[in-house]
Amino acid sequence: MSHCSSAQRLGGLRCRRALGPSFRSFCPRHPNRLLHRQLLAFRLPPTCASSSSSSFILPPRSFSTSLPRTRHHLPQPSSKKKSTKMASLSTKTGQVVDRSVLDSMLRRRLFYTPSFEIYGGVSGLYDYGPPGCAVLNNIVDLWRKHFVLEEDMLEVDCTMLTPHEILKTSGHVDKFADWMCKDPKTGEIFRADHLVEEVLEARLKGDKEARGQKVEVDEEKEAKKKKKVKQTKAVKLDDAVVKEYEETLAQIDNFDGPELEKIIAKYDIRNPTTDGNLLPPVAFNLMFQTSIGPSSNMPGYLRPETAQGQFLNFQKLLEFNQQSMPFASASIGKSFRNEISPRAGLLRVREFLMAEIEHFVDPQGGKKHARFEEVKDVKMTLLNRDIQLSGSTKTEEMTIGKAVETGLVDNETLGYFLARIQLFLLKLGVDPKKLRFRQHMANEMAHYATDCWDAELQTSYGWIECVGCADRSAYDLTVHKNKTGAPLVVRETRAEPLKVEEWQIDLDKKKFGPRFKKDGKTVTAAIDALSQELREKLSLDLEQTGKIEVEVEGVAGGKVELDKELIKIEKRTRVENVREYTPNVIEPSFGIGRILYSMIEQVYWSREGDEARGVSFLPSSDLGFFYYG
Repeated sequence: MSHCSSAQRLGGLRCRRALGPSFRSFCPRHPNRLLHRQLLAFRLPPTCASSSSSSFILPPRSFSTSLPRTRHHLPQPSSKKKSTKMASLSTKTGQVVDRSVLDSMLRRRLFYTPSFEIYGGVSGLYDYGPPGCAVLNNIVDLWRKHFVLEEDMLEVDCTMLTPHEILKTSGHVDKFADWMCKDPKTGEIFRADHLVEEVLEARLKGDKEARGQKVEVDEEKEAKKKKKVKQTKAVKLDDAVVKEYEETLAQIDNFDGPELEKIIAKYDIRNPTTDGNLLPPVAFNLMFQTSIGPSSNMPGYLRPETAQGQFLNFQKLLEFNQQSMPFASASIGKSFRNEISPRAGLLRVREFLMAEIEHFVDPQGGKKHARFEEVKDVKMTLLNRDIQLSGSTKTEEMTIGKAVETGLVDNETLGYFLARIQLFLLKLGVDPKKLRFRQHMANEMAHYATDCWDAELQTSYGWIECVGCADRSAYDLTVHKNKTGAPLVVRETRAEPLKVEEWQIDLDKKKFGPRFKKDGKTVTAAIDALSQELREKLSLDLEQTGKIEVEVEGVAGGKVELDKELIKIEKRTRVENVREYTPNVIEPSFGIGRILYSMIEQVYWSREGDEARGVSFLPSSDLGFFYYG
């Protein structure tokens, strides 16, 4: 077997590239690290990799239950013929994954482990070990190449601490919440939509059992239920009730608090453990609150997303890009969400790694994208909101070009990034049959979004959102501009001057400053943000009554009174040589941990009769090869 003379970084370890008969020769600088059933992540150097194969393949027959180190001999991939064993390494469609065995394997091999475990651990917090860090780093590295480098994006690294005022302005303080309900007797807290989903799925399962139909059993989940949950009897349901349950589950993400309250009451949903009644759902803000500085005078939060830092640096990024539009910024870093009921291992946690892109585009002209032609023929599996609202989850396959042409996907820029997201996931090694793009329903969308699609990967937990791609329109830049008065806009010289008739406002600054003092900047920003329609109405009110009221958040109870001595509103004609506009934003947002776990589960397999030992194989040569016995 050939050896490589250059040193390679292998899964966080700097080891010589010598694929010998044992791990001792594989890692000569770490002779004590003889890992009998573990091959850490690595990338093949060009001298060891086949030019005709995208991955380094170890056929299933090479894995044995015997202990001798000779079973670790690695075959040289052939450049003449691809292995036909790759398909057998992926979990078969419909195969039930034994999560307890998979989770045990990942923890035993220190892929990840619960944080603070010797103190009992904290739900929703995990630490990654050496192999986990290696794969995460490789995913991030591939993400940078696929997006940041190829698209010439501007990468920034912003602080995780965010003052209250920023997130209040962005709407996160008031609207970034999930609905939870509480058992008044036991004090148990449940996330309302998850509780409804769990109970209705259990009843549908009982209906199938009562009808004598075969039901796939999640042994791990069932074992937990036996310990702490009151068992549900197998009861046959009316066909109409079954259909109603299925339609409710198909729309579960679309329900708000009052609607969830009605569903809980209608279907008599109770505490699964005690059968006790629950209080009505209430909104629970998902941000971790803290104070900045020793005086506690500046409340703040751990950021729930990386996006706000990018928006607040927009003007500087635009200058850095020499005022050229469109452009995109990108950021990779930790975000935090105080989940009501963390569960499903790495899929729902309180601290997680995100990779987010903010693509700033001119809204005039339909948000076209210069490279859309390159991806228009990419076929995608789509689940639109109308299908979901009908109570179905049936997908349809079409090219992204057709989806944009028919209006299913709103614009070319959104469509371009949806296609690029799919190409990235496939490059990682995601099974295309277990990938779909689901459109958000109206009540499900974030407060800042006008349209949003999720790239979902199929796992043993169901379809899991791993990437979100939202059209945030001009929401964020507009609210921050209105609050601070900062020019978060683009100015372009017009080819021909434009005459514009508009209502203009003049303030008497000599009287205005002493009147409002420190609130003057906030009041001025609110006045400047008034629409032309509202300015016309206020001019009539000012002429008739001699005073007007302007809404200003956080000042004088939310409304400020202005008289003729302070303000003048007149209709004037001006010549506009410069066009000024607020860019719209298309935002792809990647949950790296979710992508990682979903991929591992998709490619996990074990041999019949040897289920206690499993294999995870990541086919992308950019990520490496993994074997855990």
